[in-house]
Amino acid sequence: MHILFLTDNFPPEVNAPASRTFEHCREWVNAGHRVTVITCAPNFPRGQVFDGYRNRLFAREEMDGIEVVRVWSYITANEGFLRRTLDYMSFMASATPASLRVDRPDIIIATSPQFFTACAGYIVSRLRRVPYIFELRDIWPESIRAVGAMKESRVLDWLEKLELFLYRKSAAVISVTHAFKRILSERGIDPGKIQVVTNGADLSLFKPRQRDAELTEAHGLTGKFVAGYIGTHGMAHALQTLLDAAEILQEQGRDDIHLLFLGNGATKAHLVARAAEMNLRNATFVDSVPKSEVVKYWSLLDASIIHLRKTELFATVIPSKLFECMAMGIPVLHGVVGRSADIVRNENVGLPVEPENAQQLAASIVRLKDEPELISQFQRNGPIAAARYDRKSLAMSMLQHIEHVAARSTARADTTNRPDTPASSDAAGA
Repeated sequence: MHILFLTDNFPPEVNAPASRTFEHCREWVNAGHRVTVITCAPNFPRGQVFDGYRNRLFAREEMDGIEVVRVWSYITANEGFLRRTLDYMSFMASATPASLRVDRPDIIIATSPQFFTACAGYIVSRLRRVPYIFELRDIWPESIRAVGAMKESRVLDWLEKLELFLYRKSAAVISVTHAFKRILSERGIDPGKIQVVTNGADLSLFKPRQRDAELTEAHGLTGKFVAGYIGTHGMAHALQTLLDAAEILQEQGRDDIHLLFLGNGATKAHLVARAAEMNLRNATFVDSVPKSEVVKYWSLLDASIIHLRKTELFATVIPSKLFECMAMGIPVLHGVVGRSADIVRNENVGLPVEPENAQQLAASIVRLKDEPELISQFQRNGPIAAARYDRKSLAMSMLQHIEHVAARSTARADTTNRPDTPASSDAAGA
């Protein structure tokens, strides 16, 4: 089977969408299928093309058996609604004709959160006459409202109508959470066409390891209890809360605790400037590093902070970094409400905290630092829980859904093309 996958995030980018897509596609290739990915030049989140790449109209490369086609797009930093929308639309405009230059696929998968990629998937599916699957990783444009990136307008209303159209026209929707499935069902999408394949972790990469001695010394973390945030520094993450917690700890004289921030994003520059204004001596910022280096930074953490803004929509989100933390045995300070907080509680891998509550976050960091037995308990439980979210198994689960859709499409095509048997019999007996 030839699978065509459309996504605007792919390695060497290191964000969650890029990792999920690559790890799934790699497993499908290992299972004997042909996979072509159409994406753009790697640039997320700074809006700067990575070294060794160019923003060209059409370029090919191979990555772990995956055929990767990179197309031109309007590149901008991960900030500003209008420019980001132009980025998304330009990828749609480039990916659509590029899809006609690859061998005919058996099925098309288009992934969100921005659904202009799904628009391309729908258009190409009509042109190539093959089904397309909508992979749903975020409810967009509702997430625009959640972070306040755009005021209520007719544009948002129109985008929501387009969103529902794309769900309905898909052969299947594969959602990363059961909450998203419930939301779509409540909005009139047939629940029978919605399957759930959660996020997970690549257990061959993310596993318990000793703290990296070289990085510990380089960042002045020797003898420190390190609580860290690793990931995109975006509007949705409300990372000012972490700076406020650092200030509380500094005022309490907890010089034995240090906060580490790794990543880039729309609010990174503001956060760095704000930390300087607050004269924080217990916070260190590090720019994004290649995926092969990320696990070294994970190893520095005694606790991982996962945080999103306090809004109802994010109660449906399960951040993929939660599974990576569990796999590495890193206790979690979980500032996200909803299903993901339930996982933290039920698996006993960390402490849920109220989003945007700096006092509670600071108190929870202190509790972990001062209760080594609690830390050890969370460290033991994490890898055990992560085994239930193995990316390889999840990729195979998604592949089963893909194969079912492809087989159903083939059977329907065979029925359509089959000669009209009753009419032929009548003619023969005349």
